[in-house]
Amino acid sequence: MTKLLTKPLRAFALYALIILLISVPVYFYVVDYIWISELDEQNWLTLEHTKKKLQSNNFTHEDIETINEIWGQLQPGVSILKAIAPYSLQDSVYQVIRPNEYDTDDGEDRFRGLKSYVEIKGQLYQITIETNVEESDETFLAIAGVTLLFFVILIVGFILLNRKIAASSWRPFYQTLRELQSFELSKDHALTLPTTDIYEFQELNQSLEQLVSNNVDTFQRQKSFIENASHELQTPLALLKSKLDLLLQQKDISPEISGLLDDIEAPLSRLSRINKNLLVLAKVENHQYNEKQELNIREFMESTLTLFEDYIVDKKLSVNNTGIQDTFLINANPFLVETLIHNLFSNAIRHTFAGGKMIIKSENKSIIILNSGKLALNEKHLFERFSTTSEDKVSSGLGLAIIKEIVNKYGWQIDYHFENKFHSFSVTF
Repeated sequence: MTKLLTKPLRAFALYALIILLISVPVYFYVVDYIWISELDEQNWLTLEHTKKKLQSNNFTHEDIETINEIWGQLQPGVSILKAIAPYSLQDSVYQVIRPNEYDTDDGEDRFRGLKSYVEIKGQLYQITIETNVEESDETFLAIAGVTLLFFVILIVGFILLNRKIAASSWRPFYQTLRELQSFELSKDHALTLPTTDIYEFQELNQSLEQLVSNNVDTFQRQKSFIENASHELQTPLALLKSKLDLLLQQKDISPEISGLLDDIEAPLSRLSRINKNLLVLAKVENHQYNEKQELNIREFMESTLTLFEDYIVDKKLSVNNTGIQDTFLINANPFLVETLIHNLFSNAIRHTFAGGKMIIKSENKSIIILNSGKLALNEKHLFERFSTTSEDKVSSGLGLAIIKEIVNKYGWQIDYHFENKFHSFSVTF
């Protein structure tokens, strides 16, 4: 995954590289053009100066031949020779590549030349002036090297500037991100984001604060409604259940009525369990179980195992509890710890087929409960409220959600995995 800040840096680096690569031949041709123009200008100045000197002095033909001989020895490629009248006396510029007598190790060099004509004492002479041009390959390599050096400097500058700008400009964004990552809707804390002088980030913070504030209000109203509704439902549910028990104890009811009453009792029991669990969830979310005690986890596990013994016998389950060896203490609310362990055991018993096996262990400040099964549970929705993980009609669908809420309250960790035909739930304290 690529960070936002590195994307423009890569684009800038690629753009700079392309521009600098294109600039190398452009620089070369521009420098070469300027160099040749300067050489042509120098050749013209030299030619004009030479013509004036030749015409102003009373040189004989023998003197000119001597000058040409000496001149040719001192500077090859420069000459003054007798010329037959050409069709045109126009000056001409040429370029030639030939060996350089002064630089035999370098092979052939490029020369820029100028030809012109001058008349001395009635005799027409051709003057040739040549100047060595800087080698193009050396020029190209020099420009490429300098361009590469500046490209490296440019990239290093981009990186340093990008970091410096990011450190100051993006600091409010990362502060906001950390606040959002640590914010929990269920903890009833307002979200306070830092102020910044960057307009876009300030607008973002204000929008987030408003959004979170609205969600917190909605969440609080929902929690209050659930708690109030669950609390108000307790009395009529208990009354219905007691009246139903009284009806079942009547001696003169027919088998049909008895069957109907049994059919009513099952969903009523489930409704009572859902109501009770919703009330527990609401109280946990509202932080109504804040008192803590030093508790022995092993004692809770052994007592819970005794409590569920009838259910285990009824399903003919094989239970291996020899792994309950480590004794460790935790600081927590006893009701919540009891609810946590009860729900773990209840969940394991409910999801184990008849004649299956359960393994219960405690080690390294963790409790582990394994139960035999056929298929893995859906981990994505495992701890969601009213998620369907089995076909059990009696289940309230809130047991694992309550476990998750208790674990979150104390900062513990719960893990699930399915391996070797065994479901495994572990809580690390």
